[in-house]
Amino acid sequence: MQNKILNCPPVYLSTLSLTTMGFNLLNAVITTLTPGGVGFTATQPYIIVKHLRISNQLTTSAVTVSLYKGTILSSATPYAWANVSLPAQSSLDFVAQDRFDADYLSGIASLPNSVVINMTGEIGIS
Repeated sequence: MQNKILNCPPVYLSTLSLTTMGFNLLNAVITTLTPGGVGFTATQPYIIVKHLRISNQLTTSAVTVSLYKGTILSSATPYAWANVSLPAQSSLDFVAQDRFDADYLSGIASLPNSVVINMTGEIGIS
């Protein structure tokens, strides 16, 4: 089966802590895989992250940004950017071919309503 293009709408990074689920940006896990037809076995999808762009929308302040990848919050590891200072009105790009199966992509910014993230990739069925 062929992967399909995945374009996620832009969202602001949260200022919540790592102990809160509110900062999750991307997750491919479906909690209930109900059979959807005769002779078809539903399987978990996966996501291939290809491009991330973070943009600081503020005109005068730098913002500290971190992204994390992990299956649960307590085991999340830095991904793409870890405590990076993003100057006012600037952007950073991350290009990859990273597969997310049961992983979350999560992010935190030091100031509210300041950093927007755009994500593109592919989604497929295992």
